[in-house]
Amino acid sequence: MKIRKYQIDDTQQIMDLFYDTVHAINSQDYTKEQVDAWAPRKMDYEKWKKRLISRVTNVAEEDGVIAGFAELQSNGHLDCFYCRKEFIGRGVGGLLLKSVEATARKLRAPALFAEVSITARPFFERRGFQLVKEQEVVVRGVSMKNYVMSKPMLMAQQMRKR
Repeated sequence: MKIRKYQIDDTQQIMDLFYDTVHAINSQDYTKEQVDAWAPRKMDYEKWKKRLISRVTNVAEEDGVIAGFAELQSNGHLDCFYCRKEFIGRGVGGLLLKSVEATARKLRAPALFAEVSITARPFFERRGFQLVKEQEVVVRGVSMKNYVMSKPMLMAQQMRKR
């Protein structure tokens, strides 16, 4: 498994991974209507490509297959963070998060923060993220619950320097 930067040729595979993961994994905690709104079958390739380029997007890859991806904005916002369903439980998320944290430290982001699903909350809690608030979001007219979570970065940097 290697972690690398996003390349434009990855776009379709990332879109497919996103769709498949939301529909196969997140459907345990969300209704069909909610996952259909969250990850619709028809997605705009150009919009996704622009989005992935505009952020620091790291990709976990094994034998040419994208096992996961993570998008980080310069302010520490961890936007998308998804692992392919076949790779869940194999350490992909941990590797991706370490790469994101290293990037956040280089960017001097004071914290990482994300809006995480019901499904993903335990993963982030195990890795030091704390609940900021529970919220209802509306996606394509459909309401669903998620959580704002954060993890301080500067404190971790300062402790390592001591």
